[in-house]
Amino acid sequence: MYKEYFGLREAPFNLTPDPRFIFFSQKHLDAFSCLLYGIESRKGFIQITGEIGAGKTTLCRAVLDKLKGNQTHSALILNPRLSELYLLRTIAEDFGIVLKARNKKECFDGLNQFLLEEFHKGFNTVLIIDEAQDLTPKTLEQVRLLSNLETNREKLLQIVLIGQPELRETLDDPSLAQLRQRIAIRFHLTALDRSEAEEYILHRLNVAGLPEGLNPFLPEAINFIYEKSQGIPRLINKLCDIALLAAYARGVQHIDEKLTEEAFSESEGVSVG
Repeated sequence: MYKEYFGLREAPFNLTPDPRFIFFSQKHLDAFSCLLYGIESRKGFIQITGEIGAGKTTLCRAVLDKLKGNQTHSALILNPRLSELYLLRTIAEDFGIVLKARNKKECFDGLNQFLLEEFHKGFNTVLIIDEAQDLTPKTLEQVRLLSNLETNREKLLQIVLIGQPELRETLDDPSLAQLRQRIAIRFHLTALDRSEAEEYILHRLNVAGLPEGLNPFLPEAINFIYEKSQGIPRLINKLCDIALLAAYARGVQHIDEKLTEEAFSESEGVSVG
């Protein structure tokens, strides 16, 4: 609704993890570099944690985009709340492996054959499990066993666990000591600071086609957005989107703190004034 009003080609603050809109704060750049290094160097296990909405999934999709055409095959598991057998089947399916497996051993054998074939063709293979904090200790142990698929010198499968801070607590379980010891790279993605939040907002507007030199958000509005979002990108997106819609509805080109606060209150079902 407000795209044409502000001269935008597309909506700048969608909540979907579109890697075209990724903003590389120093924290995100460090996390991106860690992920890329861990995968390309065949480090085995990589752990990325961060608060809800911090940009973990978008980051992973950006890494996968970077690896396209780079002799890397990937599988992305978005819903890990599966039994051990169904998780193995889902992983195989995402890699494009046709299995007639009825038990875990047959799944492991099929995956091992696929990984060996890919390795001998010169391909790297990466498994990314999002929302990994939802994995049970028993299922995590099953994932650990996948890391046993290796040659004498190389890991056949790079496994990236992405999750909320609770993932770190889960991995502290004594029963997962072997898995914990195998994690070669750990990174915790923190929220944006005030300056980064402003850069993030302008970056997304520019990617969406905002005419050069324009920014509808006044500094006071950005202060309010930062305070309410605490620098979490997903919450910034939500607040900016409703503020742009409110500006369009009121026929104004500049968004101040009062307008942003009113739009936020209305979205929360709270009357203002």
